Amino acid sequence: MIFEILNIFWIPFAGFISFLIIISAINKSIGVRRAYVNLLLRIFEYGRVSIETASKEHKQNNLKTDDKHSDEFVDNADSKESTNGTTLITRDAVLLPQPQEPAPEKPASSKKEEIVFDFEKCLDYLKSGVESIIEDDVTSRFEAEELKSWNMLTRTNRHHEFISWKITLIWMVGFFIRYVFLMPLRVLVCFVGVVWLTVCTAAVGYLKDGQTKRDIVNLVLGTCFGVLSSAISAVITYHNEENRPLSGICVANHTSPIDVLVLMCDSTYSLIGQRHGGFLGVLQRALARASPHIWFERGEAKDRHLVAERLKQHVSDPNNPPILIFPEGTCINNTSVMQFKKGSFEVGGVIYPVAIKYDPRFGDAFWNSAKYSMMQYLYMMMTSWAIVCDVWYLPPMYRQDGESAIDFANRVKGVIAKQGGLIDLVWDGQLKRMKPKKEWKEIQQVEFANRLKAE
Repeated sequence: MIFEILNIFWIPFAGFISFLIIISAINKSIGVRRAYVNLLLRIFEYGRVSIETASKEHKQNNLKTDDKHSDEFVDNADSKESTNGTTLITRDAVLLPQPQEPAPEKPASSKKEEIVFDFEKCLDYLKSGVESIIEDDVTSRFEAEELKSWNMLTRTNRHHEFISWKITLIWMVGFFIRYVFLMPLRVLVCFVGVVWLTVCTAAVGYLKDGQTKRDIVNLVLGTCFGVLSSAISAVITYHNEENRPLSGICVANHTSPIDVLVLMCDSTYSLIGQRHGGFLGVLQRALARASPHIWFERGEAKDRHLVAERLKQHVSDPNNPPILIFPEGTCINNTSVMQFKKGSFEVGGVIYPVAIKYDPRFGDAFWNSAKYSMMQYLYMMMTSWAIVCDVWYLPPMYRQDGESAIDFANRVKGVIAKQGGLIDLVWDGQLKRMKPKKEWKEIQQVEFANRLKAE
């Protein structure tokens, strides 16, 4: 009985997987995902209008209730205290400043020269301090991006699913589709994709180096990452494809490990980054068998030195694919771009900037590694509606004469932020793992001291 049921489901599933592999191999799309996303947009818009209408009705009801209580309060006050139709307002309960007696004047002989200090000079710093306590520019970049309207996901709701029976019904149907239908299918597709990637890269690894191997690697990786993108219902739009990098160094803003998948669906890259264990480790080892990549331990200074040398060697070989680098060194929540590390900008040669921007309405692609493990993150991705993003290939950039690596990195960062509609921040993304450096505090102290001297 069990084998008969498996045979019934095995044939359509095998056909579905075969279809995905063929579509990925020829790099074509039949438009199902985009039609699915357009349908979701209509549902979200209906939900937004319904929620706003219900909220307005709720506010109007509250205002009517408040007006009723105010009328009752006024009637009671008029009956108790009134003079010639005018209500008397007593202020006994109000705390008023008490008059202070002037201090006795000291004799002129006892007066000493006093330092005049204007408290107003500190108000700007007090204001900045209070604003930073409420919401600073750094901490908010490592939390999920706020949505302007509810996207029918339980993890982002504010009890909107119970605002009307229609919204409740849509939410329940969506919950059933995501957890009962989409998630199991996506898990199976992801498993097949990882196995296919591991087997294909292992086979390609035995081929002799040369142009033939590079062509096969491009085909294999494009196919494998195309299948993996189906596991999260990725809808990716590439802009300015004439600027697609073919060699050198490619730098991009970093939101998620999915960034690699998004870019590898369109072209082949070598990767550089920290060694990982678990699921990411499996992918790293599989990729390393087919093409040159650079992995290092983040805590070892000697490895960093060796990485810089290997990076120069990789870039100097025109046969190597472009190497993909995320100079921020950590994931940011798709709202801003933080400080770029200068290492990749010291190597020399051409830099290809790439801007990546996700649409948070369909699913939050940001990985908060301090809060979620990789498996928890994958679970959230596979229970989201979809992963929708735009990728902009920007014109190649070169380091100018007399320009430092830091200035060059900031210039590239500014171009990426502007194209992706992201906020350009000067702060180091590693602040989520460490305390501010002593030098940064001293700079603020020196600036304040100079201001006092100038005034």
